[in-house]
Amino acid sequence: MPWIELRGSIPLGLAWGMPWYLVSGFAVLANVLVFIPVYFLLHLFYERWFSRVALVRRWVERVRVKGREPVEKYGVWGLAVFVAIPLPGTGAYSGTLLAFLMGMPAGRAFLAVGSGVVGAGVLVTLAATGVLAGLRAIVPGV
Repeated sequence: MPWIELRGSIPLGLAWGMPWYLVSGFAVLANVLVFIPVYFLLHLFYERWFSRVALVRRWVERVRVKGREPVEKYGVWGLAVFVAIPLPGTGAYSGTLLAFLMGMPAGRAFLAVGSGVVGAGVLVTLAATGVLAGLRAIVPGV
């Protein structure tokens, strides 16, 4: 399920007893690979259809103008931190959408989203293994 991303898959895989390195590795890889189709499909749909709708075109242009300064100021690392925050709505999908809306070139956007996903994977893995270890100490058989 796209909205869950690695924030749900890592704890679930660990709860099922799968090795942390496999769960985290595959979750991060799958989440990073999401960038490629989403980023390029956004461009394709925008160029072919959405840019023809004046309201959508003006909105995207306005977002890009407003977002230019933060992108220039914080750039790749600002977007990476946004993606790495393990909260709903801050993952690879929303980071890719933000990169597209801000007009960030594909290479920089991939670096930002990819490093953010790796950061989120580390944070979620550490949190999930700690929580599960605590539960196992309290409740045998968890």
